Amino acid sequence: MNPTPPEAAMLEAIGLGRQDEEVYDALVRRTQATVAEIVADCHLPPPSARRVLQSFVELGLATRSTGRPVRYVAVSPDSGLEAILRQRERELDDVRGHIRTLMDVYRAGTRFAHPGELIEVVSGREEVNHRWARMQQDTRVQMRGFDRPPYAAPQEHTEPNPVELQQLRNGVKYRVIYDTSVLELPGWLDDVMTGLQHGEQARIAAVPMKLGISDDRLAIIPLLRAGDSVVSASYLIHPSPLLDALIALFEALWERSRPVRFTAQEPGGEPGRELSQDEERLLTLLAAGATDKAAGRALGWSERTVQRHLTRLMGRLGVRTRFQLAMEATRRGWI
Repeated sequence: MNPTPPEAAMLEAIGLGRQDEEVYDALVRRTQATVAEIVADCHLPPPSARRVLQSFVELGLATRSTGRPVRYVAVSPDSGLEAILRQRERELDDVRGHIRTLMDVYRAGTRFAHPGELIEVVSGREEVNHRWARMQQDTRVQMRGFDRPPYAAPQEHTEPNPVELQQLRNGVKYRVIYDTSVLELPGWLDDVMTGLQHGEQARIAAVPMKLGISDDRLAIIPLLRAGDSVVSASYLIHPSPLLDALIALFEALWERSRPVRFTAQEPGGEPGRELSQDEERLLTLLAAGATDKAAGRALGWSERTVQRHLTRLMGRLGVRTRFQLAMEATRRGWI
C-alpha cells in the first residue's frame, strides 16, 4: 500500500496526527478493514492500529461491525470530516469569545496604568475599511453610529452596507443617526430604505462627526481634517471613560432626533399602495427634515417638480396647506 499522500497532511488542521491520517487514508481506500489489514497497510503494531481505529469510531469517522473478525467501516468523508470541521469551528468561535472577554478584563486593569493603549490610530483607506467591517462582524448585540460624509469608500453612500445587511439577518440591531447633509445625496434614500426593510432604525439630526460604536466595547471615529474628501485614518476607542462619553452622546442625540420611516413597512397604517413610489419617497424626505431643494436634489427633480407633487397630493387628500398635509399623512400612518 502506498504511504499517505502529501495532501492528507491537511487533516492535521482538524486534530488528526500523522499516524491517524495514514490509517484513515488506508481505511478510506479499502472502505472497510480489519485491524490486521491496517497493520499490514501501515506497518503499525496491532495495539496502535486498534487504538486509532477506535478513535475514528468515537469521532464519527468510522463504524465498527459486530462480526468476527471485527471490521471497521469508513463513514463517507464528506459527512464525517465535515462534522469534525464544524465542531472545530464552534470551538474556535468559543475561543474568540473568550479572547474578547479576556481583553475586556485586561483593558479594564490597564486603562489607567497604560492609557495609551485605549486609543489606536488606524491609517490607510484599505485598513480603515477592513477594521470597520471587522468591528461590525464582531458585534453581538447592536451597532450604533453617526453617519455623515465624506466616506472611506466612494460608493458607501449609494450602496447598502453588505456587512450591515448580513448582521441584521443575524439579529444584530443597528441604530443610525444620519446627518442632515445626507438628505441631498443622490441615492441616499434608496440605501436607507434597504436598511429599514431589513430592520435598521434610522433617524436624522445634525451630528458632530462620524462615529460607530460596537456593543459597549469599541468605537471608531474617522480622523478628518478640513478639506478631506475621503476617510484615510481613524481612531479606535477601547473601553474607557471616553467610550462611555461617546455612548452617552449617541443616546442623548438619539432621543432628540427625527425618525426616518419607510411607510410600506409600518404596521397598523393603511396600505403603502395608497401612495405612489414617488410620493412615498418625497414624504419620507420631507418628514426627515429635507427642504424642497434638498428633496429635489436627492430625487433628481427640480424644486418645481417637488412642489407639483405636493400640490397634487394635497388635492387628493382634500387639504389646503402643508401643515394639513402633514397632519393627514400622520393620521394615515404615512409619516
